[in-house]
Amino acid sequence: MREADVDVFAAKLAHGGFVIDVREPDEYTTGHVPGALSAPLSGLGSVLGELPGDRPVYVICASGNRSARAAEQLAALGVDAVSVAGGTAAWARAGRPLVRGNAAHAA
Repeated sequence: MREADVDVFAAKLAHGGFVIDVREPDEYTTGHVPGALSAPLSGLGSVLGELPGDRPVYVICASGNRSARAAEQLAALGVDAVSVAGGTAAWARAGRPLVRGNAAHAA
C-alpha cells in the first residue's frame, strides 16, 4: 500500500489531485479536505465508477487507518490508490483548510 504525507498530498491536490474521504457522512460534514469526494469505507464499491483511471486516487480518513485499508482494497481492484498518512487530523494540524457540509458528497 502506498502512502503520502500531508505535505506531498497538499502539493498533489494543488495540481489537480483526486481525493476521496472514506469517513462516515457525519464525520465528513464536520470538516473535510476541499474537493474530497465522500466515499464511506462501508460503501466504497459504489464510487468505483467515479474514480479516475489515469491518475492516483488519494484516500483520506480521520487518522490514516481506514484510508490504508481502503487504499489496499482499491489497489487490489487495479486503482492507483495512495493513503494519506495521518488523515484529516494531520491535515488540520498542518493548518490546512477544512470545508464543512456536504460539498462533493457522493455516497
